[in-house]
Amino acid sequence: MNPEYDYLFKLLLIGDSGVGKSCLLLRFADDTYTESYISTIGVDFKIRTIELEGKTVKLQIWDTAGQERFRTITSSYYRGAHGIIVVYDVTDQDSFNNIQMWLREIERYAAEGVSKLLVGNKNDLTDKKVVDYTAAKEFSESSSIPFLETSAKDSSNVEQAFLTMAKQIKDKMGTSTMNNNPQQTVRVSAGASVQPNQGGGCC
Repeated sequence: MNPEYDYLFKLLLIGDSGVGKSCLLLRFADDTYTESYISTIGVDFKIRTIELEGKTVKLQIWDTAGQERFRTITSSYYRGAHGIIVVYDVTDQDSFNNIQMWLREIERYAAEGVSKLLVGNKNDLTDKKVVDYTAAKEFSESSSIPFLETSAKDSSNVEQAFLTMAKQIKDKMGTSTMNNNPQQTVRVSAGASVQPNQGGGCC
């Protein structure tokens, strides 16, 4: 067992382009926020270690591009993911409508029984909100997926979202510590990333 951590969980952020996946990751991993963050090309990742129920959990969080042209690249990252966070923008009805498509992607590419979490981001933009909380909650319950609304901008529920995901994975695993199987875990160094391209903001 690695002395630095008890568990290593690989998480994946998916959802339409511009819903704020990168901003959620920046807020959780670095506690920073920017209005002008550029669109992700392919994949990016960050690492954060947390304490959960007396255990040290290393979270390796992969941020995927939402654009269709990167779908073949990003689909390979579903395999080996312990948890997948599906993000939509509460001010963008289409991004919520597309959740079904993203869930089909999970069924197609991810391991059976992978943990899932639905996140409605940008809930600080109350005057622009078009996706009702109740409707999203009903959808999540009918799909048996936990649900939270977040704001990467004011940080509300961001910590809670990732902790909820980590606890869900840990609970599924029971009390057994994850084996450090190189086929199950990908070792990366903090700070490495895929060079992003100029594009729209994510926030």
